[in-house]
Amino acid sequence: MTVTANASQTRPPIQRWLMIWVLALAAVLVMFLLQDRLPWAVNYPVEAVVPVADWVSALMGWIKSNLSWLTRSVTAVLGVPLDFALNLLAKNFKFGHGADAFVLPRLSWVGVCAVAFLAGHAAGGRKLSLLVGGCFLYIALFGQWTSAMLTLALISIAVPFCILTGLFAGIWAWRTPWAERLVVSPALDLMQTIPTFAYLIPMLLLFGNSPVSAMIATAIFATPPMVRATMLGLSRVPSEIDDFSEMAGCTARQKLWRVLLPSARPTLMVGVNQVIMLALNMVIIASMIGAGGLGYDVLLALRALKVGEAMEAGLAIVALAIALDRLSQAIARKQAKGNVHRSGSPGFWRRHPNLTLAIAILAVTTLLGLFVPALATVPKAITFTTAPLWKAAVNWVTINFFDVIEAFRVALILNVLNPVRAFCEGFPWLGAAFLLGLAGYQLSGPRLAVLVAMLTAFCAVTGLWEKTMATVYLCGISAFLACLIGIPVGLMAARSDRFEKIVTPVIDTLQVLPSFCFIIPVVMLFRVGDVTAMIATIAFAVVPAIRYTNHGIRQVPSALIEAAKVSGCTPRQTFFRVQLPLALPEIMLGVNQTILMALAMIIICAMVGTRDLGQEVFIALSKADSGRGIVAGLAIAFIGIVADRLFNAWTAKARARLG
Repeated sequence: MTVTANASQTRPPIQRWLMIWVLALAAVLVMFLLQDRLPWAVNYPVEAVVPVADWVSALMGWIKSNLSWLTRSVTAVLGVPLDFALNLLAKNFKFGHGADAFVLPRLSWVGVCAVAFLAGHAAGGRKLSLLVGGCFLYIALFGQWTSAMLTLALISIAVPFCILTGLFAGIWAWRTPWAERLVVSPALDLMQTIPTFAYLIPMLLLFGNSPVSAMIATAIFATPPMVRATMLGLSRVPSEIDDFSEMAGCTARQKLWRVLLPSARPTLMVGVNQVIMLALNMVIIASMIGAGGLGYDVLLALRALKVGEAMEAGLAIVALAIALDRLSQAIARKQAKGNVHRSGSPGFWRRHPNLTLAIAILAVTTLLGLFVPALATVPKAITFTTAPLWKAAVNWVTINFFDVIEAFRVALILNVLNPVRAFCEGFPWLGAAFLLGLAGYQLSGPRLAVLVAMLTAFCAVTGLWEKTMATVYLCGISAFLACLIGIPVGLMAARSDRFEKIVTPVIDTLQVLPSFCFIIPVVMLFRVGDVTAMIATIAFAVVPAIRYTNHGIRQVPSALIEAAKVSGCTPRQTFFRVQLPLALPEIMLGVNQTILMALAMIIICAMVGTRDLGQEVFIALSKADSGRGIVAGLAIAFIGIVADRLFNAWTAKARARLG
């Protein structure tokens, strides 16, 4: 307490910090004006660039040359369950060769749709049954069945791997605080902030262009939520339960597996839901290195500018995402309520009637498919296509509103995007590292100051400063506009239950849409470029701004609101002087998440012609240049980590100030 009091007494007052910031900004301005005399402070010298990319490429080359036996073994081992899932859902089992080969068909599409209806009913009743089964039926009737099953097969193998890996890593981190602090948390930060494209490059180099590479990349990307959910769930188990298990004589292993983990099951199921959604998102991107499926269909359609085909494949992704998301959420809620089968019931089929019925349906429909082809493969006679309608709609909008769209696009580029881009790309690298370090010192002390300054300097010393600032410019504008839209919408939702009921389905839908699906309609209207990337990023990143603002306002204790009313405050005064200040830390967390989501989307938008770090990763992927791609990916990750650490420190400080 004495140390804290002394620190608070020696801390510079607000006026002194204001003077420090004025002097710091003046120093950076002088640095910029004297760039002819101090060019090294504005643009990092080319001759001083550290060749980290070459070192990484050499390391990856050495691994490929000397550890190829290991990568081949991993590919062979992981290929067995993956091939089984692909054959079971999307292809056929083939035994033998030539004309004498025996072919066992894949699961019947009718059986899979029926099981989807059954799973939805078991997890959430009739409404969920119609939603989940309807999504699978939609995929079948619109001719996307085989591609969707390829995607589902990859997820069905990647997700259990992610869950098991994340569970054990989370248990280890929970049991050993030093490992959580020094190993697990930094690793999770990198895994969640390195762009998805950057995962593909080392996988492509080490494991080749194959579904196994896509599955490994997906597993790496989708594991962190399970690790965090495990640590959070175990830490939230009431101490009384822990004490009771020790009093009952449980060993450490029994206490973990029979008491603590079952008690943390609701939180673990939330982690499972997040793993499924991230895996689905990554599988779409992993189609670029051999995953195939719906993502590959979208990619081909985008490259050929076939808007109808792209929209149909994109909507099939949405249908699959909604079905898996709602089903996993319903199972998590059911687990939280403790709806488990009694272990004393005799017989497997009595203990698991729905599972038994599902297996029977799949077996019967698949066997009947040997004699009735319509059960094995979706008949083309019952499929539909809306591709001509989508193409006609986009053509109609383009023809009738071309002048308006083009005027808006050009005005935005000339008056907003180009000036901000020029300012960011001309900002001195030394000044940026200094200012961010100063912000870190003010918010949390020297440790954070050194961290953010070093991560910022990394982007310069590796020769990526211009690309970094191009990323910051586009991400900053997109995040700013997303917050400008999302925070007012969240405030209105918090003040009106009716408006919240309207907004919630919209943001739920936006949350389950894979990132590819935001690009398709925008690129058809605005063509490729920064405007397209900005609009798609705003739509993708606006959800956390709305959610956190709404939640922050609604979680203000009702006692404080009643006290304000008793004190004579009007509703407007209560909102602006009580609710909004208390909800500000929560709102800033939403801003933090909006920035991170905008950064993730900006990288994917490299596919539509942006010129930033995402383009570096995209080019490296096309050339299989591991060093270039990984270094650019690290630079993107460091941007996200700097923003995350600074906003978290600001939020912690605001929470402490508000008590």
